[in-house]
Amino acid sequence: MEQLLGVFIGIGLSATCGFRIFVPLLGMSIAHHAGALSFAQGFDWIGSWPATIAFGIAMIIEIAAYYIPWLDNMLDTIATPAAIVAGTIATASMVGGVEPFLRWSLAIIAGGGVAGLIQGSSVLVRGASTASTGGLANPIVSTGELAASITGTLISIVIPTIAFLVVIVLISWLLPKFFRKFRRA
Repeated sequence: MEQLLGVFIGIGLSATCGFRIFVPLLGMSIAHHAGALSFAQGFDWIGSWPATIAFGIAMIIEIAAYYIPWLDNMLDTIATPAAIVAGTIATASMVGGVEPFLRWSLAIIAGGGVAGLIQGSSVLVRGASTASTGGLANPIVSTGELAASITGTLISIVIPTIAFLVVIVLISWLLPKFFRKFRRA
């Protein structure tokens, strides 16, 4: 049961990496310091003080950058692969007690995949916002993404089963829209 809970936490945190990369990583680090989260073997570095400080600084920079309309679109080119990597790490760090092949397969497919899907969808939303409002509505989109990342991180750590169900519903809603967009292109 503990392994399944770890999977739920990891996938929930991976989804939030798709909104903001460093909010869930900082949340994981803080939760570790508070004794609310433990990591799989080899991932204790996430809870170290240097990592906590680095995640905090990176989070502030990331949040600020998304409030600059031209910079937010440019940042998405870097954020998309970074979100996939962060989502993979978030899931791998929470899945312990299994063979490395299973851990990394789950982390790459579920964690990285969910983070990539959420990030890709947010890129499309921001692109539509930029095209339709000249970037004026992008700060509103950024605020929504930040709120989703903070809320998702908290729920993933405190109530992981609910977070997992929310991710499933979100994927079920986003996946058809995502594929429809590519079919039109």
